[in-house]
Formats: sequence, C-alpha cells, structure tokens
Amino acid sequence: MKIFSEKKQIQKYAEQIRKNRETIGFVPTMGALHDGHLSLVEQALENNDKVVVSIFVNPTQFDNPEDLKKYPRTLKDDTDRLASVSKDIVVYAPSTDDIYEGHTVADTFSFDGLEEEMEGQFRAGHFDGVGTIVKRLFEIIRPHCAYFGEKDFQQLMIVKKLVEKYDIPVEIVGCEIHREPSGLAMSSRNERLKPQFREAAPLIYKVLRTAKLKFGIESANKVTEWVQEQFDNQDLLKLEYFTIADTKTLKPIKRKTKKRNYRAFIAVYADDIRLIDNIALN
Repeated sequence: MKIFSEKKQIQKYAEQIRKNRETIGFVPTMGALHDGHLSLVEQALENNDKVVVSIFVNPTQFDNPEDLKKYPRTLKDDTDRLASVSKDIVVYAPSTDDIYEGHTVADTFSFDGLEEEMEGQFRAGHFDGVGTIVKRLFEIIRPHCAYFGEKDFQQLMIVKKLVEKYDIPVEIVGCEIHREPSGLAMSSRNERLKPQFREAAPLIYKVLRTAKLKFGIESANKVTEWVQEQFDNQDLLKLEYFTIADTKTLKPIKRKTKKRNYRAFIAVYADDIRLIDNIALN
C-alpha cells in the first residue's frame, strides 16, 4: 500500500495512472474508518482500475472547535483496515499545511440554496468548508469517479452541485447508507457513544422507518408532529430537527405531489454526540 502525505506525491502518482489510460476512483474521508467507508472503497475498486482514499480531518468544516479537537485520528488503524480490503489502495493523508498552504480558511460558495437547508441552519459555514476541501482534493487528484455515502445526503447533493457549477470532470456516485445490525447508521461518532446512549440510538432509524409508512397515508405535518412526540416521550435522545424535503431542492414540503420524490432527514443529540440519518420516502 502506498501512503502519500504531500500533494506533489499524489499528483505524480495520479498523473501516471492517467497516462496509462487507467481510471481513478476516489473516496474522500476524515478517517476513523468503519464498514460504511469500506463499502464505498469496495464499490470504487469494483468500478475503477485504481482507488485513492484521502484521510484528512478538515478543520474548515467544523463550526464547533471542541468537535474538531475530539474527532478521532486513527491513521494506523485506518490504513490497516484499508489494506485488509486491498493492498492496491493508495492513501493520501496530508497535513493541514499541505492542503491549505498556511491559510486555513474556507472559500465561499453558493450551492443554489442547497446549503441553506437543514444542516446549513445548524452548522454555520459547514458547507463552505466541505466545498473547499472537496474542490481542492478533486483538483489535486483529478479522479474519474468519486464516492460519497447517502447518510450525508445533503452533502452528496452539494458535491454534485459543486461539480456542476465548476464544470469539474468527475462522476459523483452516491452509495447506500451502511447500518449496524441495530439499524443505527454507521458513523465515526458512534464509537464515542456511552453505552446507554448507544443502546438508545437505534430509535432514530426505527422512527424513520415508521415515518416512511405514515407518510404514505398522512400529511408531512402530521408525520413531523408524530416524530417529535417519539423523542419527547424518552429522556436520552434530543431531537434537533426532523424535515421532510424534496430530494432535488432539499426544501421542506408543504404538500405532497405525485411527480416529486421526498426524503426524511433527522438530526439527534445523544448526550453531546450529534447523529444524522435520512430515508427515502417514495
């Protein structure tokens, strides 16, 4: 397994791959890899000649400095996990200076309103940070395809908009949410959950599944009220938001129409750990 820490190294490697007329699949991560990440890597391996995985905890997408400080950094474990999938994976694990060249500030983006919904209302500047790092990684590696999990569905849509607006020649591939046996969406944050909160957290997916059933026969407002009640009736999990939105605009719906697709989005605090999830409704 090759591990590069400098952009000039990965650029030289990627350039040679393209000269060989081989395709590059790219999986950007912040490390602390779990089976959900590995499922993205496996799909990239299946569809491309070579796969690059970046491991970089991007400071500009954290609105909470304490969250950035606590975010797990487990490079050795991460590379071991990747090697168990394939020895041919290439890892790009840069320093902050290598990415930001001493100027750790996010660029400002407009994603046609996608950034203003849901996460954008609760995490100031988050999507500017996401856009900044993804755009820079695409410019450094120049992959043919890049793989993102649907757990961060809003992020996936924003990356697609980024590619469209800046005419970046990469195919964005959305991959299904990978779940623990309990139904809890896999996340690097899950490992920080205290036992009682980890036991309670599967309620999130249970509520989403029932909300999907209810959405077939009830209004979005009625479903939203029911979801709020489920979290009001227990003590461990705090609902930050539940939104039923149009999958293209991510705007909350006022009434259902047959020609549109909808998705339910949720953010919940389990103690001080913030968990997000979503589910397609139709």
